[in-house]
Amino acid sequence: MNNIVKFEEVEKKIINLRKQKVIIDSDVAKLYGVETRDVNKAVKNNLDKFPVGYIYELTAGELDNLRGEFSTTKFSKTRALPKAFTEKGLYMLATIIKSKRAT
Repeated sequence: MNNIVKFEEVEKKIINLRKQKVIIDSDVAKLYGVETRDVNKAVKNNLDKFPVGYIYELTAGELDNLRGEFSTTKFSKTRALPKAFTEKGLYMLATIIKSKRAT
């Protein structure tokens, strides 16, 4: 797999939520070439590295809205509420995740 993440690849994953541009944890995982559980585990184990505004958990209402907006099965298997990463959150995660694509 190519280790360079192209801008177009990232741009397709950006959504507007709470008046911010964010990328959902499952999309971050795809971009970084890891599993969503790895992203969430990295966050859980390094909470001190994610100040307020870097990352937030979606509400049930926001998840329902996304399910309606993206009429695919993308969010149908989601058991836990997804996390949304701001630009700063993505940079911080890239320093923690052990993936060549994240680096």
